[in-house]
Amino acid sequence: MVSTITSSQEAIDLEEKFGAHNYHPLPVVLTRGEGVFLWDVEGKRYYDFLSAYSAVNQGHCHPRIINALIEQAKELTLTSRAFYNDKLGVAEKYVCDTFGYDKALFMNSGAEANETAIKLARKWGYTKKGIEDNKAVIVVAHKNFHGRTTTIISASSDPSARKGFGPFMPGFEIIDYDDVVALQKALGNPNVCGLWIEPIQGEAGVYVPKDGYLKAAANLCKQHNVLLMMDEIQTGIARTGKMLASAYEEVRPDLLILGKALSGGVLPISVVLADDDIMLVIKPGEHGSTFGGNPLAAAVVVEALQVVKDENLADNANRLGDIFRNRMKELMKKTKLITLVRGKGLLNAIVVNDSSESETAWNLCLKFAEKGLLAKPTHGNIIRLAPPLVITEEQIHECCDIIESVILA
Repeated sequence: MVSTITSSQEAIDLEEKFGAHNYHPLPVVLTRGEGVFLWDVEGKRYYDFLSAYSAVNQGHCHPRIINALIEQAKELTLTSRAFYNDKLGVAEKYVCDTFGYDKALFMNSGAEANETAIKLARKWGYTKKGIEDNKAVIVVAHKNFHGRTTTIISASSDPSARKGFGPFMPGFEIIDYDDVVALQKALGNPNVCGLWIEPIQGEAGVYVPKDGYLKAAANLCKQHNVLLMMDEIQTGIARTGKMLASAYEEVRPDLLILGKALSGGVLPISVVLADDDIMLVIKPGEHGSTFGGNPLAAAVVVEALQVVKDENLADNANRLGDIFRNRMKELMKKTKLITLVRGKGLLNAIVVNDSSESETAWNLCLKFAEKGLLAKPTHGNIIRLAPPLVITEEQIHECCDIIESVILA
C-alpha cells in the first residue's frame, strides 16, 4: 500500500493509472497550503492565483476556520436530517441575517445548490404562479456554468459539457448573456418560472456584463412574475470587492445560490437562500441530502463568514483588484500578447492574443508555475487570475512582476 508520496512524478503516475481522466491538471503536485501560498512535494513555494476556483477566499488553512472544524469534529460530525442538531439553526440564522433572507437550505456542492434552486423555482412556478404541470421553463444564459450534473448540463451551451451525455432534460431556454432585449422577449413567456444567471460569468472567462444589466434583469423578473436565481457560487463571499457581486447594482435575487468560500475551502458546503413564500413550497420528503446541514459544516460556515467580515476581505479585494488591473493594463502597452484585461475585485482574467485551439495560454501558465505562481486557462485563450483575498499589496505587486516577466519573455 502506498501511504507516502516521495516525488511529484510518483503522485502524477498514481493518479494517471488509478484515477478517472476527467481533469487535465498542470503538472504540479501540492502537499501544503497556508494563506496565499502552496507548496509542492519537493518543497517549492507558489502563489496561488486560482484559489480553488474561489473556494479559499479566506486563504489556505485559515487557523480560525480550521480550529472551528477541529473543535466541532471532536463533538459531532453527522446526524442526518432525521434529527435536529444544535449547530444547524445557529448557522441558518447567521446566513439569513448576513444576506437578508427568511430561510436557508444547506446542501454540499455548488451543483447540488443549483439543483435545489431549480426544484424550488419549478415548484414555485406550479404552486404560486399557476404554470401547467410539466410546462415550467427556466431561462439561462449562453456560456453559463452552474455545474456538471445531467440536469445542469441540459441548460449548458458548452459542447464539452454536453457531448455524449444526452438525452437532455427539457425546460430550459438559452439566450445571450448581457442582452436586455433577449431578456424582455424570453421572460414574456407565461411558462417561465425563473431566470438563472451569474452576475459575472466566471468559467466563461470572467465576463463582466454592462452596467445596468443585472438591474434590468431584476426589474423584468418582477414585471413578469419570474424568480431571479443568482448563482454567486464563484462571485460571492467578497471575491469581487463586495460581499455579493449583485450588490454592485443593488440587486436582491429571489434565490441566492452560494458555495465554495462558504467553508473557506475546508469542506463542501453550499446554500440556497430565499424568503418564506418561495422556500416553503418544498415540503418534508421532497428534497434533502444526508450530509446537507450537518453540524460540522454548520460550525464551519459561521466561522468562515465571520473571518470574511472581521478581516475586511471585501474591501481588500476591491482595493487590490484595482491595483492588479492597472498593472495588467500597463503590461498591455508593452506587448501584443495580451489583448484584454477584465474583472471585478480579485476575480480577473487576461485574454491571450491567440485562438482558443492554441496552447499559448497553457504554456504561459506552465511558465508562471516555474516562476512560482499557479494559474490555469479557461476556454483556451483566457487565464483566470484570482488569488486568496488575504493577499497583501506587496504580494500583489510581486505576482504582477512574475506575470509581466513571463509574458514579456
